[in-house]
Amino acid sequence: MARSKVPIGQDARRPGRYTWMLALGAVVLVVDQLSKFWALSALAGGRTVTVIPDLIRLRLLFNPGAAFSIGEGVTWVFTLTAAAAVGGILYTGRRLRSSAWTVVLGALLGGAASHLLDRLFRPPAFAQGHVVDFIDYGGLFVGNVADIALTVSCALLVLLTVRGIPLGAEAEERPST
Repeated sequence: MARSKVPIGQDARRPGRYTWMLALGAVVLVVDQLSKFWALSALAGGRTVTVIPDLIRLRLLFNPGAAFSIGEGVTWVFTLTAAAAVGGILYTGRRLRSSAWTVVLGALLGGAASHLLDRLFRPPAFAQGHVVDFIDYGGLFVGNVADIALTVSCALLVLLTVRGIPLGAEAEERPST
């Protein structure tokens, strides 16, 4: 009977960091898609909901481009980019040894995967779908839950990089300088 190799100090019954990354990615994806489903029904026909006057309101938009509707004519490029991001995160996540990086990659995975689903399966056509946006930040830009996850995780990615926290080891496992 062959035994699977488990790193010393890790319980074989506990989910690993890769599993946690996938789980967080799935949570972000589901929350984003459910919020878009709600927005499609509650905000149809030009309806708006004021959350914080002059700061945040909810209104439905369909974005064929990237942030700030950049690149509206090349939606297929964003589809390929999202697919590459999802693939890259899944590949890189196999090296996870850091809880902080697990959270960062999980949130990035969920946001990128949700945008990929929008690009693949929403109108106007396969691989050219428009992303559903509905959170209006004072008229500056309109986004969604996946955008929040992507923005926060990118900020944390920069912070972890600046602090020198490696993807493959916990901070407390690093030799002190």
